[in-house]
Amino acid sequence: MLAETIIPWVLGTLLSLTLLMLISSAKSWREMKRSPYFFMRRQAEKRLQTYSSISLVLLLLTAGFSAYAWQPPQPDVFRSAVLANSKPPKEDVLALLESSQKQVVSSATAVDQPVSLAEALLLEGQTAAVFRPTLPPEYDQFEPTVPLNPNTALGNITFSSEISEKYEPRNPAKIFPEGKYTLYATFSYAAMANGMEWAWVWRLNGRVVDGGNEIWRYGSDGPAYIYYGPEEGFQAGEYTLEVWVNGELMTSSTAIMNNAAFSAGN
Repeated sequence: MLAETIIPWVLGTLLSLTLLMLISSAKSWREMKRSPYFFMRRQAEKRLQTYSSISLVLLLLTAGFSAYAWQPPQPDVFRSAVLANSKPPKEDVLALLESSQKQVVSSATAVDQPVSLAEALLLEGQTAAVFRPTLPPEYDQFEPTVPLNPNTALGNITFSSEISEKYEPRNPAKIFPEGKYTLYATFSYAAMANGMEWAWVWRLNGRVVDGGNEIWRYGSDGPAYIYYGPEEGFQAGEYTLEVWVNGELMTSSTAIMNNAAFSAGN
């Protein structure tokens, strides 16, 4: 009886979510077609792919749940098994379990012990030495037709929540609040050449969360920007942007998302 009551609500929710994703896909498609800027079209295209994938998954879930809901009711038969010949665990098994529990407790105690500043800095240095960024294969899909120029250089990345028409950052910062907005990363470039391969990779606490890859077609020098606005909003943590040219890391920078740190800085 309870299942019959819940089924219409679940189906209605799935259909509503599917319709919402389809509407969002249509909006993203319109933005992709109408946007005059490449980077905005790129982001609209990514949103379109995301919404389309979610719509497909929701449609499959709706179809599967509908097929399940229309199945004939099964008789409510309680089935149980009685282990009449079960045996108590042997002494060696109990000893092994007790030893494992002691190891877990000792490990937890070791983690909770205070660490000195020197030890913390040493651990941080070891972690930095182990983590060497590499270009993910999914953002290395093109072969450059022009080799890297020895004088090719990308400037330092500056983060801001707004930029001017000349790609200049407004109110640049390194610490930002958590939440839903767009983060712009502006930088300069020199001695580039059309035909080079370039890629941009966003990482959250070292984990790749977004990026792109294409052949460069923006001339030899000038200002540039990349922007990122995750659908779920920025989480607390460190967001690092890497810009690669012909497979080499040319520039990178990190922005910290933390409400408490942002409030303290203001």
